[in-house]
Amino acid sequence: MAAPHGEFPPGHGPAAKVSVSLRTGNIRAVKERVGSRGFSAYVDAAVERQIERDLLEEALLANEKQAGVIPREIKDEAAALFREVRSAPELQGDSEWHVREAD
Repeated sequence: MAAPHGEFPPGHGPAAKVSVSLRTGNIRAVKERVGSRGFSAYVDAAVERQIERDLLEEALLANEKQAGVIPREIKDEAAALFREVRSAPELQGDSEWHVREAD
C-alpha cells in the first residue's frame, strides 16, 4: 500500500500523479523550455521552490515578531546585494534547465 502524502517532507518521496489546471500560456512556456518530457520535473521543482519561499517568509515573520522589524537600511542593502549577484555576468544567459534526480 502506498504511503500517505504527509509522510514525506517537501522534495522527497515517490512521484504520484495529480491533476492540476494551469494557464495555457504557462503550459506553452514550460514546454518551450523543457519539452513535454521535462514538464513534470519542472513543475515539481517550481512547487518545491514556492514551498521553500513560503517557509522562509514564515521564518522571517517569526523572527520579526521576536526580534523586531528589520531596519529599512538593512533591507535596502540586502536588496542591492541580491540585484548585484543576480546580474553577475557569469549568471547571464544560463538558461539550461537542471532536473534533480527523483528519489
